[in-house]
Amino acid sequence: MACLKYLFAYLAILAIASFSTHAADPTQLQDFCVGVTDPNNALFVNGMFCKNPEDVTADDFLLKGLDKPRSTNSRLGSNVTLITPTQLPGLNTLGVAIARVDYAPFGLNPPHTHPRATELFTVMEGTLYVGFVTSNLPSGGNKFFTKVLNKGDVFAFPQGLIHFQFNIGNTPAMAMSALSSQNPGLNTIANAVFGSEPSISVDVLSKAFQLDGGVIKYLESRFAISK
Repeated sequence: MACLKYLFAYLAILAIASFSTHAADPTQLQDFCVGVTDPNNALFVNGMFCKNPEDVTADDFLLKGLDKPRSTNSRLGSNVTLITPTQLPGLNTLGVAIARVDYAPFGLNPPHTHPRATELFTVMEGTLYVGFVTSNLPSGGNKFFTKVLNKGDVFAFPQGLIHFQFNIGNTPAMAMSALSSQNPGLNTIANAVFGSEPSISVDVLSKAFQLDGGVIKYLESRFAISK
């Protein structure tokens, strides 16, 4: 009888755990999706509408040309080519995306985050200095993890954490990234802080960064150019 009581208790706990697992909301595919009551004023953005399976062809799962080098003629000397369902419709609902990243000599993919994806980063050519910073630790600090990567090396950037890549060689470099969301999102730290529209208050940024207001205004003027 005692064994039956323990068995029923175990089954009850298992049922509750199972319910908790399946009761969670699905992961969002954008920053927000405000509800509306009138469908005529609605915009469907959480994923894409699905093509009739009877009409699907192999071409829906094919994208060509990712082997071609991209221009790195930019202020930072890098170029990210992101492939999502917009470019490759067959990715819709599969929960993955891919990116090619080209770097000029000493080019930088600046500190940024992907709010909805972990990134698996593979160096195809060149030598890259990469790193990411943790969220706040119990001690109050943030730990920095960094490596120098060469051709064939793979490095993981955890979801939502600030990370970067810098080409430390005097020749072009290229890497491929696999991302664990069909819409990983991108938040480039400097652009978001100093180039937002409307601008964040100079008083707020001066206090946060412990900088003179004139310096903040200069930084805002620099990042306004990149909009």
